[in-house]
Amino acid sequence: MSDPSVTLVDGFVPVIDLATAQGPSSRRLAAARTLGRVCATSGFFAVVNHGVPAATTAALRRATRAFFDLPAGQKEALRADPADPLMRGYGRETEPAIQREQGPGGSELETFVINRLGEPLPAPLRPAGGDPVLHAANRWPALPGFREAFLAYFAESERLAAQIMGLFALALDLPEDWFADKFAAHATSMAANRYPGQPGRPAKDQLRKGEHTDWGTLTILLKDETDAGLQVLDRDRRWVNVPSVPGSLVVNIGDLMAQWTNGRWASTVHRVVHTGDGTGHDDRYSVAFFHQPSYDALIECVPSCVTGQHPARHAPVTFGDYLTAKMRRAYLHRRIAENLRAPR
Repeated sequence: MSDPSVTLVDGFVPVIDLATAQGPSSRRLAAARTLGRVCATSGFFAVVNHGVPAATTAALRRATRAFFDLPAGQKEALRADPADPLMRGYGRETEPAIQREQGPGGSELETFVINRLGEPLPAPLRPAGGDPVLHAANRWPALPGFREAFLAYFAESERLAAQIMGLFALALDLPEDWFADKFAAHATSMAANRYPGQPGRPAKDQLRKGEHTDWGTLTILLKDETDAGLQVLDRDRRWVNVPSVPGSLVVNIGDLMAQWTNGRWASTVHRVVHTGDGTGHDDRYSVAFFHQPSYDALIECVPSCVTGQHPARHAPVTFGDYLTAKMRRAYLHRRIAENLRAPR
């Protein structure tokens, strides 16, 4: 790419300076065109000058470590309700939403999840109708400053996601606010992850998180800056490291964005591998902001992605029905995997 705001890493995963998206509409359009090319190829990029204060991310990192350092009993007291489709609270690898992402020899993973719908919201910002369980309260630990740190970072990520969705709209030849009303009562989740350290050499083919794609529109990931364990699968079926750039955030588009664009954009397979010399690994922490539309938002192929030669590949569907179908398939896959592992 000739855009000076873009640095390519291994020819596949770019680092994009979002400062170029500020100011006149011509600059935003140029940045949008760059993002459109990225989304049509890797679907993965790192962003710098994203506007999220360093103090906010530092507070989130401290809060995340403090939570996972709690005694097991205190974390278990916050275990997610199996009836909650949004999986708010504490979870381990046996949870369906995590188990679906485990590859061969998948290793332990702890999570803590919150959702926007779990916080008090005025009526216009809540989805109309739907299952009351969607509004179940987030399950917060009794740690000083924890909730404040998480919600402060959530608000910054919410702002950043809206900015990126505006650029996505421009890249797709749509008005900049085309996606805005689809997120008026958005059901975004945020998950803190801890991959516990391992004292010895990992088993053959053991991954910290198996090959998968994300379900939503886009994911904003805050990961360990010194960790190179996140990898994406490029078009030649080679695993490429996602760059670790100080102060950056990693963004990738998910299955819903690929569906919304009629397959023009790529929801790229990624995984987390063990790093180091193979004799031992420290804990790894990350926080993923999974941007998701309102439950009643209608998802149908955007007009600019449908032509006579490329008709719509997907029938219109509400996000709620889309998510339910995804979770049902994940549950079936988990049950099949459990049956295959069961002794004969």
